Amino acid sequence: MTGLRFHIRTYGCQMNERDSEALAVLLRDAGYQSAGREEDADILLFNTCSVRDQAERKAVGKIGLMRRLKRARPGLIIGVLGCMAQNRGAQLLDELPHVDLVVGTDRLHLLPEILAEVTAGRRGQIHIEPGTEILGELQRHEPGKVSAFVSVMRGCDQYCSYCIVPYVRGREKSRPADEIVAEVRELVAHGTMEIFLLGQNITAYGLAERRRAGRLTPEDSPFAELLRAVNDVAGVARIRFTSPHPRYMNAAFIEAVTTLPKVCEAFHVPLQSGADRVLRAMGRGYTLAEYADRIRRIRDRLPEVTFSTDVIVGFPGETDEDFAATRNAMNDIAFDMAYIFKYSPRAGTRAAGLADDVPQAVKEERNQILLQDLERRTGTANARFVGRRVEVLVEGRSKRDARRWTGRTRAAKVCIFPPAEGVEAGRLIEVRIERVTPNSLFGVKV
Repeated sequence: MTGLRFHIRTYGCQMNERDSEALAVLLRDAGYQSAGREEDADILLFNTCSVRDQAERKAVGKIGLMRRLKRARPGLIIGVLGCMAQNRGAQLLDELPHVDLVVGTDRLHLLPEILAEVTAGRRGQIHIEPGTEILGELQRHEPGKVSAFVSVMRGCDQYCSYCIVPYVRGREKSRPADEIVAEVRELVAHGTMEIFLLGQNITAYGLAERRRAGRLTPEDSPFAELLRAVNDVAGVARIRFTSPHPRYMNAAFIEAVTTLPKVCEAFHVPLQSGADRVLRAMGRGYTLAEYADRIRRIRDRLPEVTFSTDVIVGFPGETDEDFAATRNAMNDIAFDMAYIFKYSPRAGTRAAGLADDVPQAVKEERNQILLQDLERRTGTANARFVGRRVEVLVEGRSKRDARRWTGRTRAAKVCIFPPAEGVEAGRLIEVRIERVTPNSLFGVKV
């Protein structure tokens, strides 16, 4: 059945945002129509995340509230997609009986066919069978976006003790480089200027496939090779990516990211902890010294580089000394941005069997200390831009103030500026910075 209106609500990471965009295009191509508001939709789809407890609880809470809407509109179709669907499966239908379909991460491309069955009356659909490849149906894009996410791989083989990703996204599987480059060319032809490459463990791109073929050497970095291929695409102005794992940031990778002109000088490199004992318990596979060495080797070659990171506080057994090591590491490395999470057990992970022995109040205190440190650091770091000219890729009008425009510098700094001649989405302009806050730069086009 076509003509039905759908609305997708997304929870979690950039990979989920990419999937939701592709699903919206896929559904429209199948004859469904987008609804701007939940109230106007015939189909409500919740693309969920299980990586963080908060994202999962928010999704469950929101879906639970839809029970009342379903009573008022019995024909409303409600679907749960993504990681939480993969992780919980049929349990979701028991907990949320008003849900009509549950579709896991490797079956998202079948959504139009599944919805056709549901609209025909076959509700209670569950599709969570694992897949072995990344299918092209999920590589569709909304046309004309200045910056576009491109998924280059899915899954993860690291099995960090706290992480659910390998269980809900599966083992690492990478797309062929020529397929990715073709997608980038198509995006550029429709106005995209910035390519954001996505993968749960992106520096491991291509390694599993090369290992199976018996062609892998320690010096290899298929991801560095991919960066070079994307850098060669005419019309690409900037390249970003996330998230690299320090274990695979080898010499070939560092050479690529510090010499390719289109790769932006801003890298998100998850640290998770500054204490070696905690890193071992997490199964991260590196020490703080090894992590800091990767950062130093990049910073030595790119003095203007910025780094962001992920950190977990309150991991089982984290002592005051462990936390102090994390705090010192964050200040020493001088991260410009950090996503700081309070540890929460994820069922099915190895760490779920450990005693969650750091009191919640202590987790909260440590979280606030790191956030305060971060605000001081970013304020100081941003202050160095005052009076300077920076290259900004214009993204569009500011969502907070439509009288202003917004864009990002190569260092991933948000920049706010008034309208001026030549200011339009997709343009590279020079902005002179006049003032800053810990979160943004403010200036005028020059």
